[in-house]
Amino acid sequence: MKRVKAISLLIGLLMALPLAASAQRLSFNKQGEFKILQFTDLHYQSQNPRSRAVLRCIEEMVDAEKPDLVIFTGDNIYSKPADEGFKNLMACIDQKKVPYVMLFGNHDEEQGMPHAEMYDLIRTGRYNIQPERGNSPSPDYVLEITGSNGASPAAILYCIDSHSYAKQKSIGGYAWITFDQIAWYRQKSTSYTQAAGGNPLPALAFFHIPLPEFATAAANEQSILIGTRMEQSCPPKLNSGLFTAMREQGDVMGIFCGHDHDNDYTLIHYDILLGYGRFSGGNTEYNHLPQGARVIVLKEGKRTFDTWIRERKGGVTNRTTYPTSYVKDNWKKRPITE
Repeated sequence: MKRVKAISLLIGLLMALPLAASAQRLSFNKQGEFKILQFTDLHYQSQNPRSRAVLRCIEEMVDAEKPDLVIFTGDNIYSKPADEGFKNLMACIDQKKVPYVMLFGNHDEEQGMPHAEMYDLIRTGRYNIQPERGNSPSPDYVLEITGSNGASPAAILYCIDSHSYAKQKSIGGYAWITFDQIAWYRQKSTSYTQAAGGNPLPALAFFHIPLPEFATAAANEQSILIGTRMEQSCPPKLNSGLFTAMREQGDVMGIFCGHDHDNDYTLIHYDILLGYGRFSGGNTEYNHLPQGARVIVLKEGKRTFDTWIRERKGGVTNRTTYPTSYVKDNWKKRPITE
């Protein structure tokens, strides 16, 4: 009898604990919304007092926005030991009990830990929802967001590794998305579209290094650029065609990256929104914008979303709606006090 009571007590305690990350399901709420909080370029240094601002930023942004998912888009750590840096970041976000994923930037792999080890370490986080990596040291993956009243995917998020530096020294600069990755994206996109009866699901994509189209779109004087552009985009020197693939597949509404610390703008290029997150780091690297994060709110069953920047000490700025905020006739009608 005592053994039965002990087992019952153990089961009760386990049921009272939060769901493990692998068991957590992302879904639209009863209002048909799903909120994403994007942190980028933390450049966290575990031994640098300036990085305390990073942890405060994470805590304050999550408390203010109460997101359904947090996505870190690379350059998370900026010093050795890498494991200590990641553990500090993970402890900070885990205590907020919000599902999260961490993508890599070009500086993450410079801190003495291979991608595979970093990925496995991050997955030990209580609320981390990254899938097992299989044979890939840093796999691309899809996060499904189910409908508010069903188990089927209603929207999808592509999380992609944009690598670091070009391996061809004669080319130099940053690495580009590979053909294998683009083929993976096409296969996933086609599969989800077919399962949805031939209608592409609303989708977003996240990675660290911007695509060449970010520079092309910003140079177009006809584009409506909302936000701050204080430096040139720093994409790869070669264009391997991911944007074209996404445009052809017709599911991706917006692409969000980091990498360029003094940019936080959004604009539309051939019907796809290209957006930077707001620099979320401390003063361990160059930055001239107030510390903050980007917020994205998806709408169930609709190919639209709201997005804005939340600053640590400045409230909300650059609130827009895709795609209506980027249509010239609508822009002219906006009140000048907004």
